[in-house]
Amino acid sequence: MSHDLKRSDRIHPLLASRFSPYKFDPSGLVDDDALHLLLEAARWSPSAGNSQPWGFLPTRPGEPDHERVLRHLAPSSGRWAGDAGLLIVALTRRHVDDAQTVYSEFADYDLGQAVAHLSIQAQAMGLATHQFRAFDLEALTEELRPNPGWSIVSMIAVGEAADEPPVVRERRSTADLRAAPWSTPA
Repeated sequence: MSHDLKRSDRIHPLLASRFSPYKFDPSGLVDDDALHLLLEAARWSPSAGNSQPWGFLPTRPGEPDHERVLRHLAPSSGRWAGDAGLLIVALTRRHVDDAQTVYSEFADYDLGQAVAHLSIQAQAMGLATHQFRAFDLEALTEELRPNPGWSIVSMIAVGEAADEPPVVRERRSTADLRAAPWSTPA
C-alpha cells in the first residue's frame, strides 16, 4: 500500500520523515560528541528485566576497525554503506557464556529497540540511518571475535543522506498489521 509522506496520520515528524538512504555523503563525518549521543539514546532504551543485552562496535572511515568491517560487506551494501560517516556493528548478548545458557530470550527484541532509539536520535540530529544485514556474518564474527555469549545481528550506517526520501513509500496498512498474523475464518 502506498503511503504519502505528507499524510503522516499525526505521528511524530521524526518518525514520518525517517527513511533509509542508499547514498551517503562521504564528507559527512560523525564526530565523537554525535557518536556519544547516539549511544546514549540506545543506552536508555527499555529492555526485559533491564538486562540491556546490546553492544555496539562503532567504526568510522580512517579507523582501523572500519576496514575490518568493510571487507565483509556484501556487494549490495558495499556500494553505499562505506560512504557513511559511521558504521555500527550491532550485537546482542543471547547467552550467559559459551555454555549456551540463555541470557535473555528477549535479547534480539531488546537490541531492536535500542537500535530504534539510536535511529530516532540520529534523525533528531539531522543524520540518517540505514539498518542492514547484507554482510558475511560468519566471516565478520571470525574477524571481530566477540566474547562468548555475544552474537552479531546487524549493522547500521549513519551519516548525512546524499539522496532524498521518496515522496511515496510502500507501507502495509494498519488494518493489515492487525490482521496478517491471524487465519482468515473459513
